[in-house]
Amino acid sequence: MSAPGVNQAPAINVRQVLAAGTPEAVKSWLDAVEDVVERARQLAKLSSSDWHRLGELLDSETGPDVIDSMDADLAADALETMAVPKAAAMIDALDSDHATRILRQMDDHGRDKLLTALPSTRADTLRGLLSWPAESAAAHMLPETLTVAPTMTAGDAIAAVREHASHLRSDSRSGAYIYVTGPGEHLLGVVPFRNLMLAQADSVVADLMEPEMLTVSPLTDEEVAAQTLIDHRLIALPVVDDDGRLLGILTEDDAAGIAEEQATEDAERQGGSAPLEVPYRRASPFLLWRKRIVWLLVLFVAEAYTGTVLRAFEHELETVVALAFFIPLLIGTGGNTGTQITTTLVRAMATSQLRLRDVPAIVVKELSTGVLIGVVMGLAAVIRAWTLGVGPQVTVTVSLSVVAIVLWSSFVASILPPLLQKMRVDPAVVSAPMIATIVDGTGLIIYFMIARMTLPELAGFNFGDTFV
Repeated sequence: MSAPGVNQAPAINVRQVLAAGTPEAVKSWLDAVEDVVERARQLAKLSSSDWHRLGELLDSETGPDVIDSMDADLAADALETMAVPKAAAMIDALDSDHATRILRQMDDHGRDKLLTALPSTRADTLRGLLSWPAESAAAHMLPETLTVAPTMTAGDAIAAVREHASHLRSDSRSGAYIYVTGPGEHLLGVVPFRNLMLAQADSVVADLMEPEMLTVSPLTDEEVAAQTLIDHRLIALPVVDDDGRLLGILTEDDAAGIAEEQATEDAERQGGSAPLEVPYRRASPFLLWRKRIVWLLVLFVAEAYTGTVLRAFEHELETVVALAFFIPLLIGTGGNTGTQITTTLVRAMATSQLRLRDVPAIVVKELSTGVLIGVVMGLAAVIRAWTLGVGPQVTVTVSLSVVAIVLWSSFVASILPPLLQKMRVDPAVVSAPMIATIVDGTGLIIYFMIARMTLPELAGFNFGDTFV
């Protein structure tokens, strides 16, 4: 008997399905492995030849569940191994947003073949979604919505909604709000479905609707649109063009998916790497190299100036050798301080808590925090210097330097993310390695300048001569 909380291996895996070679085995596997994450993990291990064999076993019932269990990139690869009519049937059965994400991963030829094989109305819907930029709100919207006219009575509107809903795809998820539209699909207002059901049958929709509502334009950034929906705790958010026409809705499910993807990308950037765009288990060594090497080269070049600073102050180090003992401690403290701040601020900006106008308040708050942190770290530096027996003068130098570097790091880290956001650069690029690199060299300059002011042995050195 396994311990509580320990995941057990599924009774059947996808390779056993391939060995069995029957559609019934696929259905048994889906019933046995209900966890979508576990399904995706198993499917990601299949080769192209495995996918070709599995594709032959899928039918209209099991196929959409299998395709829906994986990321868009893997799903695109899987569909390309199938016959076009079967792959088109799989796409037709998927949510519009998921189908669009998969089609975006295909080349133009493969995409056009599938779209041509779809029913014309469905193909037009997907082509419309694909026409929008991939990171826009419109690319993730559901174009099928429930609408009524403002002149209808509640009774007529309910009948119209029932009739319309019977023709909607199951993925529309648009039943919570009924949108009121005029000529040309011009959006006039919204009525929660519950309010419509509870209203008197002869009530006029125009009297029930709420004319003021949150909307987003089709070109609104997906992250901004998703965060708007989440912040206001909405179930759906209308996507409206410049003429006020209702194009579709962004649902809470879509918003949650966008937020998760953005959080993953930000985390990867904060680690000093470009986003993988595929699950880690499917990332090849070459892909990992390609996503990491550019940032590593940039950081390598940026870090080179730390060596330049050390060389510039080589006379000081030769005169007071004990100063070298504390260099790793000081640059590590500065980098760690900055990393903590940027991680917090980048997340706060991603959730729309902070903007550029908040920079003065951010700087004051972080510098105040930096003073408290600096005092504690300075005391820790005193203890460390005492254990190394470097003498009181070097101890004072190190403790003052720790405080100064913490404050400097706090200042730099508090202004960089909002400034980058204002420049339309993703603030997540202020990664942990990048902020550490920025602070390393400048922190060393602060250290040696304080040493010149506090150590008699260095009193004769001139800062102006240092870089000559």
